[in-house]
Amino acid sequence: TPPRTKAVVSTQSTGDGFKMGMNEEEAKNLVFHAIRAGIVNDLGSGSNVDITVIRKGNVEVFRPYQVVCKKSERAGDYTFPVGTTVVTSSTEMVPFSALTVTDEEVMEIS
Repeated sequence: TPPRTKAVVSTQSTGDGFKMGMNEEEAKNLVFHAIRAGIVNDLGSGSNVDITVIRKGNVEVFRPYQVVCKKSERAGDYTFPVGTTVVTSSTEMVPFSALTVTDEEVMEIS
């Protein structure tokens, strides 16, 4: 089966929790859980849920509404010297068949 996208996960979350006549807190909670589902299923999405409530006559922004996961401190220095990665060009596509494995290590994930 194909991987679920954050849009699909978010849509499923809102569909499962929606009901007619929701009050504002129930609606914010539903939106939070839908956005959270997208964040948890896509590690590149960030860590905060922001919600904007649009009412007749005013707009209120909750930023952040809630922090889903806190960013940790980097364990080391991840800067690399210039020339570490060779860039052939910004448009050239190299097929996988053209790549050669020069070193390999199998590691167990615990």
